[in-house]
Amino acid sequence: MTERIAVFPGSFDPITVGHIDLIERSLSIFDKVIVAIGINSQKQGYFPVDQRMKWLKELFGGNAQITVASYEGLTVDFCLQHNAKCIIRGVRNAADFDYERTIALLNTSMQSEVETILLPSAPQYSHISSTIVRELIRYKGNFSHLVPDCVTRDAT
Repeated sequence: MTERIAVFPGSFDPITVGHIDLIERSLSIFDKVIVAIGINSQKQGYFPVDQRMKWLKELFGGNAQITVASYEGLTVDFCLQHNAKCIIRGVRNAADFDYERTIALLNTSMQSEVETILLPSAPQYSHISSTIVRELIRYKGNFSHLVPDCVTRDAT
């Protein structure tokens, strides 16, 4: 049987407990999940890519089902390079769904063999976003309940 490989792409700037929940839930569907930081040369991240990679490796390095990577370019091309037939995206609300559906349709038009699965966030995480966490960090708010301990440790 062919190994079922999926890519969970994102900026993970920083990774949140919502991301972790989606990644862990996807392991029941796929044999292997590649957590991949997409690098956009036109955008400067809040945290350096090296720091984000460090967090991902610290969180998932002990799990043989999860690989951590970074990439530039199209996500569907990254998927094909890694024999992944699926992209996993989380959706928190209707606006996320509309946006992610549009991207999924575009990806399918470019590479029909790569499917997108939209996973709804668990209700207790639907208010969490990396953008909100960055604002809390920037203005010295409490963000520790929204991120894993390694982010809290390194971001303060």
